[in-house]
Amino acid sequence: MMTSTPSLRDALAHAELIHDRAALDAAIVRMAAEIDAVYGADRPLFLTVMHGGMFFAAQLALAMRIDADFDYLHATRYRGSTEGATLHWLHHPASALAGRRVLLVDDILDEGPTLAAIRQWCRQQGAAEVRIAVLAWKRHDRLVPDLLPDHVGVETPDRYVFGYGMDFHEQGRNLPAIYALKD
Repeated sequence: MMTSTPSLRDALAHAELIHDRAALDAAIVRMAAEIDAVYGADRPLFLTVMHGGMFFAAQLALAMRIDADFDYLHATRYRGSTEGATLHWLHHPASALAGRRVLLVDDILDEGPTLAAIRQWCRQQGAAEVRIAVLAWKRHDRLVPDLLPDHVGVETPDRYVFGYGMDFHEQGRNLPAIYALKD
């Protein structure tokens, strides 16, 4: 039996605008200043977590004043679903991490197993430091122990959120705002 993917139009009709583009732009500029202060004259490795982190990472990089080396990785637990499963690595960074200060950049920190696994992998590769920057943080009591973001743009409610990199059944990543499905 074939099931159809829910439409983005239907999701938007049952969603609430949580953070508009102006709020996200302001949060990204603030985060860039924080990151500039942390790294100073150092040149970190800026690792974007694809696909979700792509939009946020580009905006953050453009707002930063420091120089950085850029690379990306693609690891996912969702694979088009709204519920996570086993972590699948689709692309490892080409850059060597040994001795580097690494900034992981992703769209959201929800429960955290994906970012925790990526952070652990970076440490296993010999990264001197791994910091995490997320556009959105969904605060609740289900977060992986000992995983906190170092730089946060905005907080979201403990509901399914999408837009600005976060998808709704692989749709809506390019929405210029963050929406949450109503309960």
